[in-house]
Amino acid sequence: MEQAPYHQVPAGEPIGQAYWTQASDDVRLRVAAWAKDSAKGTVLLFPGRTEYVEKYALAAGELADAGYATLSIDWRGQGLADRLQKNRQAGHLLAFSDYQRDVQALLEAAETLDMPKPYFLLAHSMGGCIGLRALYNDLPVKAAAFTAPMWHIGLGPLRPAAYGLSVVLRRLGMGDWLAPGTKNETYVLDTAFEDNQLTRDRGMFARLQAQARMVPDLCIGGATVRWVNEALRECGALAQMPALHVPCVTFLGTDEKIVDTAAIKTRMESWSNGQLIMVPDGEHEVLMEGPAKRAPIMHAMTDLFDQHV
Repeated sequence: MEQAPYHQVPAGEPIGQAYWTQASDDVRLRVAAWAKDSAKGTVLLFPGRTEYVEKYALAAGELADAGYATLSIDWRGQGLADRLQKNRQAGHLLAFSDYQRDVQALLEAAETLDMPKPYFLLAHSMGGCIGLRALYNDLPVKAAAFTAPMWHIGLGPLRPAAYGLSVVLRRLGMGDWLAPGTKNETYVLDTAFEDNQLTRDRGMFARLQAQARMVPDLCIGGATVRWVNEALRECGALAQMPALHVPCVTFLGTDEKIVDTAAIKTRMESWSNGQLIMVPDGEHEVLMEGPAKRAPIMHAMTDLFDQHV
């Protein structure tokens, strides 16, 4: 595997080793590994939509302190992975199932890099949707943790109308267009801290802004009509699937406004060896809060992983 760029922004954060790899359809992806010599195993970290590996450097450092290596990925269409249309700022894909090609590429990279076993899953938002499908596909992990998983998009009663509109626009040849109400600008540079729905921590929000300003190639803006259509279809299909039995903990902020909280609560109620932990005053990205709020989350997660090393 060839070395890929890794941007240590801000300075002083844990540095990952980044590599280029390819999915089975020749889309180039980027993976990053931290603490490869850790003894307990490897956390496969599935980021959310718009995200990139450097965003999770702090989490990887905390996992390393707990004895775990981390391997993460830039999904197709975002980060430094291949973009899938001329408008590089649009979050786009051809089929949601293509993300499972990326999962397979990540697993192959884990073998090539000789990442320590066993494997565990940590998945956020869109990564939680990808990760849930991967678990049904027998992802070889001993336990899983989710943060605000996108088991449905937070559209509430408007979801059927949004899906219908996405179908119509796609049939009209507008699938590559940005979805109505979205824009090319990346969220953290287009939204004031006081209005953001990601984090309550001002310092962490400033960190995300610094990454976006210093390395704009990492960032994307809104999703395309096709992405919305594919995501809604995938979430609907997963909602019909039976309960899983992989040991699991899911974290959900009490002030979550981006993903559908009812879908998360419904699934976790049927997850016999799963636990739902509500994060007081937490918004969408509970791992992008300050140290005091992150600490109990990381402790609960690594405690679950420790039980299955």
